Amino acid sequence: MSIPQSGGGPIEHHDQLAAYLESGCKPEDQWRIGTEHEKFGYCKDTLKPLPYEGARSILAVLEGLRDGHGWAPVEEGGKLIGLEKDGANVSLEPGGQLELSGAPLENIHQTCDEVNQHLVDVKDIADKIGVGFIGLGAAPIWRHEDMPLMPKGRYKLMDRYMQEVGTMGTTMMRRTCTVQVNLDFASEADMVRKFRVALALQSVATALFANSPFLDGKPNGHKSWRSRVWRDLDGARTGTLPFVFEDGFGFESYVQYALDVPMYFVYRDGKYINALGQSFRDFMKGALPALPGEVPTLSDWADHLTTIFPEARIKKYMEMRGADGGPWRRLCALPAFWVGLMYDQASLDAAWDLVKGWDTPMREGLRVAASRDGLQARVGDVSMHDLAREVLAIAEAGLQARARAGAGGLVPDETHFLSALKESVETGQVPADELLGHYHGDWDGDLSRIYGAYSY
Repeated sequence: MSIPQSGGGPIEHHDQLAAYLESGCKPEDQWRIGTEHEKFGYCKDTLKPLPYEGARSILAVLEGLRDGHGWAPVEEGGKLIGLEKDGANVSLEPGGQLELSGAPLENIHQTCDEVNQHLVDVKDIADKIGVGFIGLGAAPIWRHEDMPLMPKGRYKLMDRYMQEVGTMGTTMMRRTCTVQVNLDFASEADMVRKFRVALALQSVATALFANSPFLDGKPNGHKSWRSRVWRDLDGARTGTLPFVFEDGFGFESYVQYALDVPMYFVYRDGKYINALGQSFRDFMKGALPALPGEVPTLSDWADHLTTIFPEARIKKYMEMRGADGGPWRRLCALPAFWVGLMYDQASLDAAWDLVKGWDTPMREGLRVAASRDGLQARVGDVSMHDLAREVLAIAEAGLQARARAGAGGLVPDETHFLSALKESVETGQVPADELLGHYHGDWDGDLSRIYGAYSY
C-alpha cells in the first residue's frame, strides 16, 4: 500500500487532474523500472504471523534494518511504520506483510540486485530474532483473526469500509501478497497502448506467477487465490476496466473514472480523516462532508489515485498488479516479463496484435480462468499455455532488443531473468502446481512444511 503523497498545491481547475497524470510522460532514455514485492513474516517456532510489537515482530525487523543497514525511519502517530533509503522504501501492508518498493532503476540487473540485497538484509535481521519470511500469494494456514492490523490510520479506515463492500476486502488486506513492477510511458498515446496491453495480458502474469493454492490450511480450488480475492473486493475500484479499450480513451477518461471511485480518506497534518464513501467530485466543489468548504490539493488527488485497485493502474507511471508474491527468482522475472513487452516498440506492437481482437468477455474470462487453472486455463479457442508461450517469446525478443548488459558486460542482456517463466511454459507447471504436488505427495497434507521448504 502507498504512503501519503506530497508536493501539490490547491487544485484550481479540472484540467490539473489530467495534467497530473500527463506530467509523468518522459522520453525513452529516462524510462525506469521500479519493482515492488510483499512477503509474510512468521515466528519460526510457532509458525504464527508476526505481531507489530515485541521481541519477534515487524517492529523488530524495521528497527534492525534502520539501525543495522542504514535505513531512515518513517513514522505515523509515533509508530515506526516504514523506512526510506536511496529512492526506495520499506513499508507495511495491513496484515504485517513487509513490502520493498524499489527505487526507479535503469535495468533489471539493477532492480534484481536491489531485491537480492534487501532479502539478504531482511534474513540477517530475521535469523537473529528467530523469525522467517516466505513469498506466497496468500497466507496458507493463518485465519483472518490470526493476522494483526498494522497501526496505520489508512488501514483502520479501509478495514471498516472493506467490511461494507464486496466480500473479500479484509482477506486481501491481511492475507495476500503480490509482486509488481512500475513502468513509464512517453506520451498519452504510448500510455494508451501500454495500458491496454497491460490490462489484457495481466491474466498471463496471473497464470505464470500463480502461487496461492491454499487458504485456511487446505487447497482452495484455485491456483491463484489472491487473484480470486480481488474479484470480490470492491467493484467500484477493481477489475479490467473495459472503458480503457474504447475509442478516445486517454488521461481525461481515467480522470473521469477515478472521480467516481468512492474516497477512503483525506490526509491532513499527519492524520487520516474519514471520508469513506464520499465523492472526490464533491471535494472539487468544496462540498466534501469530511472537510466542508475545503478544496483538494494535488497531494489529495495523488492519494486518491492510490486507493484505486484495477489489474493495472496509472498514476505518473503504470503499475502491473496481476501477479502473486513468490520465490526469489520470480521477483526478478516479473519486471523482466513486463519490461520485455513494454520497453521495446516492436514487442509492444506484437503484444497489442495478440490481444486487440479480444472483447471484454474474453479478457475477463481469461482473468477468471487464470486464477482457477493457471497455465491449464482455456477460454474459447485460447489456450493459456499457448498464449503464455507466445507472450514470453515476445518479451524475450524485447529484452534482446534492449540489449542492457549486466555483470560488467559479461551478461549481454536481461533475458536470463525470464528463465523461471520459460521453465513453467516448458513443463506446464507454475508454483501453485509444485505446491499442490508436495501437499498431496511428500507432505502428506501437512501444510506446515511449506515454511521450511519455501522461506527466503
